[in-house]
Amino acid sequence: MKLTNVAKASLEELRLDYEDFLRQRNLVLWEKNDPRRKALVAQRCQNADEVAAWVRRVYWEKNGQDGRNGHSATTKPPSIKSISFIKSIPSIYAETAANAALVLIGVAIALLNRQVASQAKSFENEGGFTERLYRVRKNTRD
Repeated sequence: MKLTNVAKASLEELRLDYEDFLRQRNLVLWEKNDPRRKALVAQRCQNADEVAAWVRRVYWEKNGQDGRNGHSATTKPPSIKSISFIKSIPSIYAETAANAALVLIGVAIALLNRQVASQAKSFENEGGFTERLYRVRKNTRD
């Protein structure tokens, strides 16, 4: 439970860092009911690459071009690997990416909260690691 809470605290700290990133650049922090948040959650992304693809797609659909090299809306969105310098990323792209990260952090924190609750219940019913180890050792001796 301690380590799970440490993981949760680390994510809370990361959440604050992303919020600071948006605030310092005068970018919008999406509200809880923002349709983009709901759209990202509905995507049920399985990994970071799928989230990055979603961010590119949202930016691409909104702007019709990538903002750096004039691609038209009829061509494929640029790969995240093609972005050579973070400073060249348009602010709306950074805003979308940071907010997407915040959505994922929120999901992870919610899952960790559920895990801590489950661990607490298990601790109440079965005891801690040391107690279980003692029972196994005692049963072996008997």
